[in-house]
Amino acid sequence: MSSSRLTSSLYLLAFALLLHNVLGTDPLLRSCSITPNSSVTSSYKTSLSVLMVSINQLAPVEGFALGSLGQNNLDRPYGLVLCIGDVSSSDCRTCAVNATREISKSCPDSKRAVIAYDNCLLKYSEKDFFGQIDDETKFYMWNGNNVSNPVLFTEKTIELLSQLATKASYNSTKLYADGEMDIPEGSMKVYGLTLCTRDLSSADCKKCLDGAIGGLPRDAYGKEWARAFGGSCMAIYKINPFVKA
Repeated sequence: MSSSRLTSSLYLLAFALLLHNVLGTDPLLRSCSITPNSSVTSSYKTSLSVLMVSINQLAPVEGFALGSLGQNNLDRPYGLVLCIGDVSSSDCRTCAVNATREISKSCPDSKRAVIAYDNCLLKYSEKDFFGQIDDETKFYMWNGNNVSNPVLFTEKTIELLSQLATKASYNSTKLYADGEMDIPEGSMKVYGLTLCTRDLSSADCKKCLDGAIGGLPRDAYGKEWARAFGGSCMAIYKINPFVKA
């Protein structure tokens, strides 16, 4: 059983499915806009459908794709797909297609939506969000098991994730990094992953990750694993290896 803490803007109705099967077919996070007095036109839906097909085809090549489509600002959606840096092209494609199908069912009349799985993140909006940190959608998830020395474990976990945040932000064209760190007491290791959407600058990627990582000691103190993610970046740690070779 896992716990979560979710923050969102007044215009976002965000909810998470905290239990998912081993195949990862259920979303970890789903967020749909409920903007008052704003209707979704058929032109917007058509443009969004075509856009999603396009970026779903492009994303598996590099693990990331973004774009916009439409005749005018009222009917122009902006969207992106980000696959976790270690997944295969086929898993990336499968996840992107599943995400598109699920978000279209769950948010049929939303101009804005975010959905996240183990393998990918999909996001779209009627506003141009490229290059901007998404501070509206933040989500923390962790398991219920506590480590024996939460003070030392938390210290080392934050140290690892902070190092990976710097590495992902400034030393990687994919804005992605993973690694591990020894925990002296108990001969443990902690494994971590950090990732940003590639429309962000290096500085904004670091800022996004620092903000996500900074909430972990408060929300997941001493827990064996946790995720911190939103619409622009994510940080994950676990006591067992989880990055696919």
